[in-house]
Amino acid sequence: MKDIILKVEKISKQYRLGQVGTGTISHDLNRWWYKIRGKEDPYLKIGETNDRSIKGTSDYVWALQNINFEVKRGEVLAIIGKNGAGKSTLLKILSKVTAPTIGNINSRGRIASLLEVGTGFNGEMTGRENIFLNGAILGMTKKEITLKLNEIIEFSGCERYIDTPVKRYSSGMTVRLAFAVAAFLEPEILVIDEVLAVGDAEFQKKAIGKMKDIAKGEGRTVLFVSHNMAAVQRLCTRGIVLEHGKVVFEGEISESIDFYSKITTEELLSECIHKSRLNRIEFNYFKVTRNSIPILQGQIIELGDKLEFEMNFKILDRVTDLSIAMDVLNTNHELVTHITNEDDGLLFEKLEKGQEIAICVNTDHLLFVPGFYTINLWIGTGQVDTFYTIKNLVGFYLEQSDFTKRTKLLPKHSKMYLPTKWNSKVTEND
Repeated sequence: MKDIILKVEKISKQYRLGQVGTGTISHDLNRWWYKIRGKEDPYLKIGETNDRSIKGTSDYVWALQNINFEVKRGEVLAIIGKNGAGKSTLLKILSKVTAPTIGNINSRGRIASLLEVGTGFNGEMTGRENIFLNGAILGMTKKEITLKLNEIIEFSGCERYIDTPVKRYSSGMTVRLAFAVAAFLEPEILVIDEVLAVGDAEFQKKAIGKMKDIAKGEGRTVLFVSHNMAAVQRLCTRGIVLEHGKVVFEGEISESIDFYSKITTEELLSECIHKSRLNRIEFNYFKVTRNSIPILQGQIIELGDKLEFEMNFKILDRVTDLSIAMDVLNTNHELVTHITNEDDGLLFEKLEKGQEIAICVNTDHLLFVPGFYTINLWIGTGQVDTFYTIKNLVGFYLEQSDFTKRTKLLPKHSKMYLPTKWNSKVTEND
């Protein structure tokens, strides 16, 4: 028990949709009356699960329900889940930004959180002043903060602007400084949301390295939320998976990622979703084939196969600079590849009302690492207006084949297979 630094017991959070508090004076009085008599809040018995995909019948919704877990000192815990699963709500409760409706949290030591860009920063104050402000909030003395000041400024990469008001910082600069403050002011527990995605690739690598040092070298605890499963795999030791505000899995990080991948695969195997906007085009059909044979949802194809895409649509109003793009995503919703008409120099500079467009796209060999993939379609102008989208256009399983001569399975954490030619020469020495 001495190693347990954070214990979460039966945490639940209820909201009333569209309202602050319970919404009416009568509800608030009713709650107060039950409370002074030592009885349970009557509104805890109502409310629906937090599922954004369906229309509910109650104004009350449970963002979190009966969350229980423990975190040991020096552990890096990943909190994984789809958008709306309750991850950010849980972190806000752990950071004491908001209070749980019911349940208890027992922590030992200071908690520093990085939940969104500029959390806890005063825009009118300079970067340097905000470092001292955040340190004071964490309970550190001015002397302690001063000792860390140069390290914080150097790590953030904001030396030139450290005496400029934070309101003039870009979102990337703000994240850099906020992370540096949270990491270097030595909290016992560091809570980080998806916010690191705002930073550039160099900073993300630097931040992940620092979090590893914090956990392994300094023995402090990190709670990490990210949709980047590669970062989660590298950094975390254990994970919990949230779905609709409930913990549906808890275990080692590789097992947690595999479980999350399974539930996202089920979602991606659902029927494709068409959305038309701005009434600029009329979509007729889309077909995906392999060797002229249509590919069905959930079909198995092989490494090295080639795909053909066919689509047809009609122009309903004059369009300039039409763009067509497709994204291939894996089960973790990570973008594996992005293709567009510009890749082959095919441009649609001006299209007139009434014209019908037929398009055929042929891919090269599919060299993704075996796993499940789905394709989304986007049609619009440049990167400005969206005319038509198809989500989950087709989902397929890619399996290893004799396209590669290797006998061992390709590693799951890789993204692509790169074909290579190998030659060798062996000489005998006397």
